[in-house]
Amino acid sequence: MSKKTNKLAASEFGKETEVVQESTFYFGQQNFKWMLIGLAFIVVGFLLMMGPDANTVDGKFDPNSWNDDIFSIRRIRIAPLFIVIGFVIEVYAILKRK
Repeated sequence: MSKKTNKLAASEFGKETEVVQESTFYFGQQNFKWMLIGLAFIVVGFLLMMGPDANTVDGKFDPNSWNDDIFSIRRIRIAPLFIVIGFVIEVYAILKRK
């Protein structure tokens, strides 16, 4: 945090008085830690969602085949859950006070 000093002249004593004003920032170290944790959850969720599309078999596009891996538990349940948890953590990190 940076500090500003204002010098005020005191008429009674003829001395200058220094008043220290601290500029405060709303987010503290804890807020940034929670924001990084939330971002990590979101990134992991999107990485878990990755994979071949419905018409890809062995890395090659084949319009005559169907890949059932697009309906795996990992891609339709776990990955979106990680993303939602990440966004909830982000909201918590923003609203948390120092």
